[in-house]
Amino acid sequence: MPSQASSIAAGVIAGTLGVPVALYLTFIALSGIPYFQRHFLYAHKVHSLWFYDPDEPEYYGFAKNQVTPFSLSTEDGQSLYAWHVLPLPLYAQHEERVVAQASGFCNDITQTENFKILKADPVARLVIYLHGNAGHVAQAFRPASYHSLTETSSYHVLAIDYRGFGHSSGSPTEQGLILDATAAVRWAMDAAGVRPDRIVLLGQSLGTAVASGVTEYFAREEGVDFAGVILVSGFSSLPAMLSGYAIAGLVPILAPFKAWPWLLKQLMRRVVDKWASTDRLRETVRAVKARGGRLRLHLVHAVNDKDIPCHEDDKLFAAAVNGTVGVGEPKMDDERLAAEKSARTVVRGKSAFVATWTDGDLVFRQELVPYGGKLIPWFQSQEKQRLTSLGHNDIMCMAPVALAVMRCFDLVEKPRA
Repeated sequence: MPSQASSIAAGVIAGTLGVPVALYLTFIALSGIPYFQRHFLYAHKVHSLWFYDPDEPEYYGFAKNQVTPFSLSTEDGQSLYAWHVLPLPLYAQHEERVVAQASGFCNDITQTENFKILKADPVARLVIYLHGNAGHVAQAFRPASYHSLTETSSYHVLAIDYRGFGHSSGSPTEQGLILDATAAVRWAMDAAGVRPDRIVLLGQSLGTAVASGVTEYFAREEGVDFAGVILVSGFSSLPAMLSGYAIAGLVPILAPFKAWPWLLKQLMRRVVDKWASTDRLRETVRAVKARGGRLRLHLVHAVNDKDIPCHEDDKLFAAAVNGTVGVGEPKMDDERLAAEKSARTVVRGKSAFVATWTDGDLVFRQELVPYGGKLIPWFQSQEKQRLTSLGHNDIMCMAPVALAVMRCFDLVEKPRA
């Protein structure tokens, strides 16, 4: 009898464990197929379009017609859904004209008062917002982050949904998303007439890889320097991040494969969209330095980011610094880079610092902040919240990001000697 009971218990345990193991192995197998891999990576079908309509920006707390929903086209024929957000102080100056317009999606933004206000202003400042994976342009924390940028400033915001996201056409790929960001930049420069030195590229999470890609293209191919590039919660490359990725910092997806490094390496080789931001930043810096251009690169990350570890920013910073080394010259070794970075670092308390590297008109600034949001149950103590919150998304609504934009636009006064 005892042996029969033991057999039954063993069978129940095996069956209980077998289901999640089978699901895990199925997930890994599907991840090797580009179609499924891209759905897992971009999560572009995970959205709330059936609940809330982004064509009604007032729902998200904006003033009537402060936001213009419209579409722009890419060079390969995709249609991208976008928002143009007027800065609230400027909106207030033109409120009567702006409110009198029809609301909702606009088929021709060039006929709107909002667009005319942007185009007619030779000193307009524009932030091109490149969001992370999943959702759409108006989902979750994103409208709040637009509010934080526009409510008391002079910045216009252009936010786009990449191909396959929200109401945009197509399906996401690495090259496709870079083309999407390129289309947003061209719309800003060519249609709206905003000079590149008055445009800031702001990317978060996946958007940091997109921003790195489009910055490299314009720096190397067209010799264009933007007012600044801000990467929030960035990562070095997709394979590097995935090899140690843990869902919410708790569930390491590929942990079982670490016992077989050769197998993990094979899995990483099957990643179709590499998003090698370190390589792109290094080449961007080289191109800008070679022609004596200007670059303002800001890296912002929270220590309590449970999605993308903050040490990924160290790799991005190192890549930018090594871009200042001449082609053919040996790059800085880790020991020398760490020593020189330390000399350029200001500690701002526990788990917080700012490191600034200057080379001519190239400035790289890495800022690590202790908290990037409090997204956990209300019944936990404030200290517990600070220690365990995710910190990956809410940082976009926080002061370090707004300050980075100000610095890109040279709106922070230098201390007097």
